[in-house]
Amino acid sequence: MLALSKFFTFKGRSRRAEFWGFVLVTTLFSFAASFWDGIFFDGGEHFEKMVNLAFLVPSMAVSARRLHDTGRSGWWQLLAFTGIGLIPLVIWWCQDSDMDRNDYGNSPKYGIGKEDETYAEDQIV
Repeated sequence: MLALSKFFTFKGRSRRAEFWGFVLVTTLFSFAASFWDGIFFDGGEHFEKMVNLAFLVPSMAVSARRLHDTGRSGWWQLLAFTGIGLIPLVIWWCQDSDMDRNDYGNSPKYGIGKEDETYAEDQIV
């Protein structure tokens, strides 16, 4: 998975497929950890907390890169702490990529710019 290979990279851009694939994988890991917590710790959240902690920085990085792809600063993800700020974040995460080069790099989706900075389809998820 491309998002995990760039787990601490906050620069650049991420396509929707990379972002939502990462969200799917982290959600599945969290559900699996919750299941194992129910078996081994009678409903405690030991495994789930470890999984969430392990995916904290990669989640922030892929979210920042996704916001970069829509032309916004990664700092906008701080809106999530307000609760209601999740609404514009989800809308922005669902938006299509900027077609042209923006302040954060070339478009990985449309291939505008240098070819070495774009992703092949098999690198996305």
